Amino acid sequence: MLCQFTVKNYKSIRDEVTFDMQAAAISEHEDKIITDRDGETFLPVSALYGPNGGGKSNVLEALHTLAAKVLRPLYATGDNDERVFLQRKLIIEPFAFSEEAKSEPTEFEIFFRTEMAEYRYILHVKRDTVVYESLDRVKLDTGRRSALFERDTEIALKGGFAKLKISDELSSTLPLLSYLGITYKKNEIVKDVLEWFEYGIDFLNYGNPIEELRMAVSNSDDVKQLMLDMIQEMDLDIVDFRVTEDENDKIDVYTKHRVEGYETELNLLEESSGTKKLFGLMPFIAASLLNGTVLVIDELDAKIHPVLLRHIIMMFSDMAINKKKAQLIFTSHDLSTMNSEVFRRDEIWFVAKGNAQNSKIYSLVEFKNEKGESVRKDAKFDKQYLEGKYGADPYLRRIIDWGKVNA
Repeated sequence: MLCQFTVKNYKSIRDEVTFDMQAAAISEHEDKIITDRDGETFLPVSALYGPNGGGKSNVLEALHTLAAKVLRPLYATGDNDERVFLQRKLIIEPFAFSEEAKSEPTEFEIFFRTEMAEYRYILHVKRDTVVYESLDRVKLDTGRRSALFERDTEIALKGGFAKLKISDELSSTLPLLSYLGITYKKNEIVKDVLEWFEYGIDFLNYGNPIEELRMAVSNSDDVKQLMLDMIQEMDLDIVDFRVTEDENDKIDVYTKHRVEGYETELNLLEESSGTKKLFGLMPFIAASLLNGTVLVIDELDAKIHPVLLRHIIMMFSDMAINKKKAQLIFTSHDLSTMNSEVFRRDEIWFVAKGNAQNSKIYSLVEFKNEKGESVRKDAKFDKQYLEGKYGADPYLRRIIDWGKVNA
């Protein structure tokens, strides 16, 4: 699970911003939160709203950049086509509208949980050079907190890493966490941390829906069955589908339709753009729910009918379906789901730019108006958002007075 993510000096994000998946102490939808084995509670869903160009995508991209910076060295010499994006050189861009910011590092901090422990990983990077790094953990069964390493001007290995050895020629562009993954990949703690970055969080790219479908579905009957269940719930006339692959690795997907008792197959390429997008999306939704992973999607609502969008959100919020503690994080412009029936107030986030072109982020639960009043849990969220009462007016590129925002 993702607990919390903080980033500073990244693209449109100048000042430190924190995106929090910990559940706030509020009364609505108390049955729609994830309760971990130590009693801590987390959100299964979070949606980021705001104007185009406000920085919504940059928040998610910053999270992806951190994961890529850690994982890229592990794939740098590999030939895994599915991870080719991780093999490219990664340059981290600081805030663009300040000479001072350009000379400062980009700072990431992430809290995440595995079955074993909660980890805090900090990484400060100046373009591609690591200037600071640390890792510590809390064991969930004992509550014991311990530091694992710190890298500043020198490297200090602690706790469970105290007996490990580090090369004197460690590259300044290589995260120590990545080095440990290459050198000590069988170490229990190293494996636990890196498996979360590799398999515990997934970032969806809609560039090639058929390729994505092959990656997610071709070898998983469980994923296919859940996809078919989802299609049935959505009242589509698709009753089955199959994925074929020829000797040249060419992938084809065929959907079987049943209309008034008549059945026929269509190639996915013949389907509407909405159906193609849905088939590119559903394997990842199903896999996330079945495996309990964090799924991050930019513009989930694009080409998806609002009824389908609502259905997907509610599956993650339904703990009878979401038994593995999966989480869905997405950006959206769709207002039909921005209401108290679908979301808790701490699951709605706003991102927009201030006068200095710097993005800010805040949740609905922490927003206060000019009188210092919080948003009521039964308020018309969508209506008040359109009226500009939450700051991130969807029709404005920037908001006028960030002093009114309690962020």
